[in-house]
Amino acid sequence: MHDLQLIHTDLKPENILLVSSEHVKVPDYKVSSRSPKDGSYFKRVPKSSAIKVIDFGSTTYDRQDQNYIVSTRHYRAPEVILGLGWSYPCDVWSVGCILVELCSVRLAILTTLVLVEMVDSRGGFIEAEFFGQGEALFQTHENLEHLAMMERVLGPLPQHMLKRVDRHSEKYVRRGKLDWPEETTEDSGVPRTMTESSPSTKLVAISNQIDENDLRGG
Repeated sequence: MHDLQLIHTDLKPENILLVSSEHVKVPDYKVSSRSPKDGSYFKRVPKSSAIKVIDFGSTTYDRQDQNYIVSTRHYRAPEVILGLGWSYPCDVWSVGCILVELCSVRLAILTTLVLVEMVDSRGGFIEAEFFGQGEALFQTHENLEHLAMMERVLGPLPQHMLKRVDRHSEKYVRRGKLDWPEETTEDSGVPRTMTESSPSTKLVAISNQIDENDLRGG
């Protein structure tokens, strides 16, 4: 798509589909070490990993004057929020957010299965099927908090970006730094400090899970 000089501008999980819905049902032995019986938990594995991108309603050619807001909030790149103009990298940012969300699917499944085991007081056989649903890395609807979450994950925003913010976004910057948390809006319900559900905490949990899978030969 980028080779055709096209920018999608709205990449998100809902706009990336499997080409085929065919799947095979296989036992997931690694989901729970307390499984009462081998094969008691199952996962559906697509027969093909081929995907297609849909919804080209906001797709545009690369131009110099593109500084309007694009992308769904959770997958929006920092240059879009800061009004710096955008190009192909805004799609790449969205893909990165999507990949982290896909990695979080397994964590959601693990949590669910622990709850299932707790509910099964009779110790009987449980068959659980999951397609899995991930959680967006940046769960917010407020620009300043969104930028602060990015900094928590990637470190301070580059100076060359902060110095070029447009007039609508200059309120987020003070003395060359992101003005967090002083400028968070009281009526938005935005927390003034990052909590245990912050993006960096999610990434640590996902990284630990990946390392654990590698050690198990997964």
